[in-house]
Amino acid sequence: MVDALGVAVIGFGWMGRVHTQAYARLPHHYPHLPLRPRLVTVAEEVPGRAEEAAERFGFASATRDWREVAADPRVRAVSVTAPNFLHREIGVAMAEAGKHLWIEKPVGLTADDARAVAAAVADAGVQGTVGFNYRNAPAVEAARDLIASGEIGTVTHARIRLFSDYAAHPDGALTWRYERERGGSGVLGDLASHGADLARFLLGDIASLTADTAVFLPERARPSGATAGHALASGGEPGPVENEDYVSCLLRFSSGARGVLEACRVSVGEQNAYGFEVHGTRGAVFWDFRRMNELGVSRGTTYQDQPVSTVYVGPGAGEFAAFQPGAANAMGYDDLKVIEAYRFVRSVAEGTPYGTTLADAVHSATVLDAMAQSAESGRWVSL
Repeated sequence: MVDALGVAVIGFGWMGRVHTQAYARLPHHYPHLPLRPRLVTVAEEVPGRAEEAAERFGFASATRDWREVAADPRVRAVSVTAPNFLHREIGVAMAEAGKHLWIEKPVGLTADDARAVAAAVADAGVQGTVGFNYRNAPAVEAARDLIASGEIGTVTHARIRLFSDYAAHPDGALTWRYERERGGSGVLGDLASHGADLARFLLGDIASLTADTAVFLPERARPSGATAGHALASGGEPGPVENEDYVSCLLRFSSGARGVLEACRVSVGEQNAYGFEVHGTRGAVFWDFRRMNELGVSRGTTYQDQPVSTVYVGPGAGEFAAFQPGAANAMGYDDLKVIEAYRFVRSVAEGTPYGTTLADAVHSATVLDAMAQSAESGRWVSL
């Protein structure tokens, strides 16, 4: 007997759609999961968008007021995919209403916001999952296992990069993403939050860091109406970009390893160029999101001129077997969110956290705050 789990989605841009589709796909990939999501309601303040989502995806109801979700007894779990500045208010309210929470990173604008949501989840005794989807890639989990096993020796240094062109167009609309009050720290929250999570997931705690930031497109045009995604707004009234386009950061890990984390949202010629390189005393491991199911691995005893092999991950890595029967069959971005949804619903079903938690969000947000502090002061910051 499979029980129904009433779910709601708050905020229906691209990420709201991704969450909704992930819920719908769970029975296909995880048929033995004892809970099956049922789409109860969708909340979106843009007129007509919630109704359209309900009709297209099969939600039982739609609303423009997310507060109605907190009061809805049909809803047991909520996806929060609204803009960053709403994460704290909505996340705390849903937890206090007894709703299990799947919330997108960075969980607010600051580490204090993330801590507030984490505390509300803990106090309410509900489950909380955060959208750090890149750690769910089977190749990334395989890389973590390889590093932990000592196959590449003691880790000496690593580089984590997250380059994108989503904000590179000079006519990109001046949406909430570019405002300090609503978008927080810009590319730090958008992309470097993933980098901070990957760094800790792979290599352990970060002890200290120093960072530099920059704004390369200081003005954008204000949109004339509601926007979705990264829309253009040519000819609108110009306004200032208040948060960061770029960050570079030197890391010192508690293990003694060193690292470089770099993220940019205006990298012309780079589309989702996310990945890492981890070097050890006997080898190295490389991953590129654009070749998500592959690892570059160097291991052995030759050290100098030691070759790098391409390894195609398969059913033995992470959740790969839930999607494909054999190695080198490709998985995609949306599959990572299905894995995330599975771990969230499993957490609800068993009352035990699986996958990312609000504690992971607090760690990432603490690193982001330290980056901003370091960039302003020009000094190393200890965590």
